[in-house]
Amino acid sequence: MEKVLITGGAGFIGSHLAKNLISNGCFVRILDPLTQQVHGSVPGGLDWLNGNQIEFIRDSVNNIEVLKDSLDGIDTVVHLAAETGTGQSMYETTRYFGANVQGTATLIDALQNTKKFSSVKSVVVASSRAVYGEGAYLCPSHGLVFPSSRANESLAQGDFELYCPDCGHVLQVTDTFESSPFQPVSIYGLTKQVQEQLVLMYARTHGINGIALRYQNVFGPGQSLKNPYTGILAVFSNLARQGQPIDVYEDGNESRDFVYIEDVVNATVRAVRYPGSYVGALNVGTGHSVSVISVAQEINEYFGNQSEIKVSGSFRYGDIRHNKAGTENLKSILNYQPCVSFRDGLHRFLAWAEMQPLEDKTAYQKSVSELRERGLMGGGR
Repeated sequence: MEKVLITGGAGFIGSHLAKNLISNGCFVRILDPLTQQVHGSVPGGLDWLNGNQIEFIRDSVNNIEVLKDSLDGIDTVVHLAAETGTGQSMYETTRYFGANVQGTATLIDALQNTKKFSSVKSVVVASSRAVYGEGAYLCPSHGLVFPSSRANESLAQGDFELYCPDCGHVLQVTDTFESSPFQPVSIYGLTKQVQEQLVLMYARTHGINGIALRYQNVFGPGQSLKNPYTGILAVFSNLARQGQPIDVYEDGNESRDFVYIEDVVNATVRAVRYPGSYVGALNVGTGHSVSVISVAQEINEYFGNQSEIKVSGSFRYGDIRHNKAGTENLKSILNYQPCVSFRDGLHRFLAWAEMQPLEDKTAYQKSVSELRERGLMGGGR
């Protein structure tokens, strides 16, 4: 029986992954502190953490002695433990680096310095498309370019586009592949870059598999509706259910590559069970981008068009303009291609969200106020 440790395994992706692995005959050990921001003050719905093929340890990945015990007898580590969210990372730097960078360093330390963990043959780490920053674009004159972050002055004037640094042409988004340079524009993105590089360096040094899965915008049933700092689908659905105004940032034409949780889990399972030898990063996305305004309209329509959709011109420092993953390597190496369309996945998510308790309708506005107070959000009309 294959034994898998999932750090952060009681979270959104981790819980889906654990259930899938158990159903396929694996033993799963989960290490997770159950943070209030994600799980609430009294975590509920965690009965699935009890069973013959599962062991749950409530603690932090930064507790090296507990981590060492958690690694005992493990074949594969799936390292999901991390603080998520771009906006909050920009003003809680210590917390993000502590969880994401120091937590990963602690994992590597435990693996490196305890001989009994030589049974670990593979480490899969949850990376993010945030490592690319703005990612890849096309200029009609200069071809493929990788623009740096947008100028604050332009954003403040309501100009949200990206321009060729050589000729000034407006750029068109194209597929961002794993060979694209690291150019994170948020603290979160920087911590994910360090996370994946730590894991891949360790794997390469020790001749084991190391796979960094650069997840795009993951969504689906089970994602936190309590956390106002991550997931625009959760934020928009909470607002739409309560008839609250939906504030769409920039001009609404910014876009994201949304990938459904089922596809993310299937790709991750392929990485866990990869029979070959591989050290490197892989995008996990659909290769399609969807505008944020169309997402807001679809969600509002699902809940009866109770909300006013406001395209406010507001913007957050650290946000990107577009996102579209190149997925050829996911297909060629893991032999996987996401199959759930955005609309199908969205309706599955909304049907689930509709059955959940309503969350505090002021939580999102509080998170926005925190950004404005710290000078990390601008614009608005």
